[in-house]
Order: sequence, then structure tokens, then C-alpha cells
Amino acid sequence: MKIKIGVIFGGRSVEHEVSIISAIQTMDTIDKDKYTVIPIYISKKGIWYTGDKLFDIDNFKDMDRLLTKCRKIILSNNVGENTIYSLPQRRDLFSAFRKKVIDLVDVALPVLHGTNGEDGALQGLLELINIPYVGCNVISSAIGMDKITMKVLLKEANLPVVKYLWFYAKTWLKENDSIIEKIEKELKFPVIVKPANLGSSIGIQKANDRDELEDAVDLARSFSPKILVEKAITNLREINCSVLGDYENVQASVCEEPLSSSEILTFQDKYLRDSKTKGMSSLKRRLPADLPEETSNFIRGMAQKTFLALECNGVSRVDFLLDKYTEKTYINEINTIPGSLSFYLWEATGKSFSELIDELIQLALKRYREKENLIFYYDSNILSLKGKKGLKK
Repeated sequence: MKIKIGVIFGGRSVEHEVSIISAIQTMDTIDKDKYTVIPIYISKKGIWYTGDKLFDIDNFKDMDRLLTKCRKIILSNNVGENTIYSLPQRRDLFSAFRKKVIDLVDVALPVLHGTNGEDGALQGLLELINIPYVGCNVISSAIGMDKITMKVLLKEANLPVVKYLWFYAKTWLKENDSIIEKIEKELKFPVIVKPANLGSSIGIQKANDRDELEDAVDLARSFSPKILVEKAITNLREINCSVLGDYENVQASVCEEPLSSSEILTFQDKYLRDSKTKGMSSLKRRLPADLPEETSNFIRGMAQKTFLALECNGVSRVDFLLDKYTEKTYINEINTIPGSLSFYLWEATGKSFSELIDELIQLALKRYREKENLIFYYDSNILSLKGKKGLKK
């Protein structure tokens, strides 16, 4: 029998539309001779849907009309059921009897970018209901999404990151003068200001002086409660490399150099330069990047070390900053569910998108088998004790 793959996408995130593009690419590519694909779309309001209309990106032009042709669903929260139910439209005493099984999911394939999907939230749900799923687990997803925590751990692993400071958005409102002075003293202008937990270059700005810094922080704090400020590299090349595997085996793709229309690679650069269904693959780039072999191998090795240090699984993309003058390389961030699943990097490495998906599904099943061999309960007679014996004091 074919393995049933539930592709989960959309979500309550500013990267909602990007997720749709990545998911459509993925569903179009999955080998239908091996797998049955079940689209699972999460609306911006957090409502879950399925239906054949979700396979066609043109249908998303009229979202209201599209959703009337799809079925609202819920996933069973009982461990081992892996069941998708039709959500009853009416709430009354008999609604439970109208709940119908729509399908079963053997493996979940999350293609959600940003908050509530790439940050460990969805992964936690899938762990609770014990459905095998593709990609990073709860902790590596959460760390990869939080740029500050990620940098702290990478420094601990002796991996290079640019000098940075961070603070809470509420602290900025009370102590902005002292924060600015600290930035001027420890980082010096220019700096890059980022929300701590977003991707796709949303909310990121460069600041060359105090006025620009205040504007950049105001933008970033509208997206995140934590703000990251980094020393800007003025002679910058951005280099990306994808990593595939798990703790036992990691592969690194060829490197790419994204080409930006400005000093910072923007959301428009990444997603709005080409046709509606190409996503990150439409970005203008040098692929492979024009690098000496020694530099390319060094970056690929650093990408693998980053992947392992953060205990990643599946496919990720590690973004690097290369100083053209000093030739120093810094890890910028990791994307644990990269745009377009970085398939274009693997195609340039000699692995088709379909083969990439095959490997991702096998990695998910391998991790699930390993987890099933662990002990999750411990037999004891503590509840049979009478009175207050055995109670923690």
C-alpha cells in the first residue's frame, strides 16, 4: 500500500503565502506511485482544511471561495490513531455522531515557515499524537527559529557568529538611551536590526546612525518581543548551503550566492522576482557560488557542523556572511524548514526534488522507529500507597 503523506502548510504566520508556494511545489513533486498526498491547509485564523482544490495554487487567489470548497478537519488527539476527521459544522448534542473519518496520515510533512510551524509548536503537537513527521524535532526547531538562542549555542560550539547584542522590546521602551549607547560602544554603526523569531527577511533593517536605529527597532518590535542587533559587515557576500540528514549522516549541498537588489536580501528579492509558483527557487543567484574550492569546502563543513550542533533532522539551509576584505566567514542563521525545501540546491548537487522528498520521509520513519524503542513509562506502586506515604515534601 502507498504511504499516506499529510503535507501541512499555511499557518498563522507572516510567511503564510510563502508556505503555500513551498507546499504546492512539494505536492506537485511527490512521487504519486509511492505516496498518496493529503493536503492539510491551516488558514490564517488557525482553521484546518483539506480537499483536492488545495493542490492548485490558482485557487488561492480567491481564498474565501476556495475554503467553501474544502472540508474543515481536526486531527485525532489519541496516540496511534493518525486519523483526520471532518469537523462538524454545527455545535449541538448530536455533533459528535456526525464526525466522519476522512483519511489516515502515515507521515506528516510540515511545510510551514515561521511562527507556529517552524518554531516547534506544530512539532510538539505531532509528538503528542505520535505521528511520524519530517524535519527537525521540537527543540531544534525552536532553537533554529530563535536567532538569539541559536547564536548563543553556536558560540558555545565554537562556531563563528558576528558580534551582537539583544534586548526585550519592552526594555527598549524604558531604556532606549542606554541601549543605544551600548550599541554605539560595543558594535558601532552600521548595524543590522532583526526580530528574533522571523524568517524570509521580514522586519530586518540596516541602521547607520541613531535615528535609523530607532526606526529599525520600532519595525522589529512590531513583529517580535525580542530584538537582535548585529554588527553589519559592509563588504558582504551572502552564501547559502543546504544540509540533509540526521545525527548519523549529514550531506552538504553545493553553495549558492543570492543576489540582492539592496544591501540586505529582502523578502521581495526572495519571493517576488519571478512567477507565482517558484518561491525561493526564483531568487537571482550564482549557483554554484563563485568561490575557491577551499572556501566552498570550508563553508559546507561549517554548515554540517551547525546542523549537528543544533541537533537538526531532515533538510535545512544554513546562511553565511562572508567578509570580502578579511575573507572571514560567519554563520548568519539556519532555516529548519527552508523556502522551497532548498530543492534547487540539491538539484544542483545531483539529487532530484523527488529523491530529496524520499530521503526526508525515510529519515522521518527512522527517527520514529528509534523513538518507539524508548521507554515512556515506569511501573511503580506509588498510587497504591495509603495515606500520605510517598508524597513529595
